Amino acid sequence: MLARYRQHHPGSSIASLLFYDLIRESALLILQIFYRLKRVRVQNVPREGAVLLIANHQSFLDPPIVSSAIRHRHTDFLARGGLFKFKPFGWVISILHASPIKQGAGDAGAMKATIAKMKEGKMMLVFPEGSRTEDGEMHEFQRGIAVLLKRADCTVIPVGIEGAFDAWPRTRGIPRIFTKRIVVCFGDPIESSELMSDGTDAAIETLRNSVNVLVEEAKSLR
Repeated sequence: MLARYRQHHPGSSIASLLFYDLIRESALLILQIFYRLKRVRVQNVPREGAVLLIANHQSFLDPPIVSSAIRHRHTDFLARGGLFKFKPFGWVISILHASPIKQGAGDAGAMKATIAKMKEGKMMLVFPEGSRTEDGEMHEFQRGIAVLLKRADCTVIPVGIEGAFDAWPRTRGIPRIFTKRIVVCFGDPIESSELMSDGTDAAIETLRNSVNVLVEEAKSLR
């Protein structure tokens, strides 16, 4: 049973796993109380193996929304380097498996770290838009996502989030509470090799369309 528990995040200590679980369950409770978080088809996320979660980016709430929704394994994600400058906060998000990335700089180091983590059988959450939406709509995916698809042999899960923009748009310093429901929908798994079989442009378009369908589904469930 202990070995199975370690599969939630390969390579982590039991203490680290327990700390993550404590934070995740606390975040899930808060999201359910204040935003009535609805999780759809979480079972689509494999219990083990390399996984790439591809989601739209509405808010600072997106990482905890996706991570807390998945209770059967842990999620790694990339975060803006500036978030690590405040040492206590940087320490906490590092424990929660965040890796720094330089926004818009094509951070090759972060990409290599992401690929290395997936080769260890971990699960990464990526927002291909590159930054939070300014108007609530989903925008074009950056081509950097193709690097991960080419070099990481992984299962890809599209994710659609709706309601996080209403709760915490980028123009607002602190989140609103008791807004309309937040919904997160998980799509069908697809292998990265299958996605890339028709080339980079087709893979990016397929992913964007898949996430857009899930966002529309999430809207209908609010």
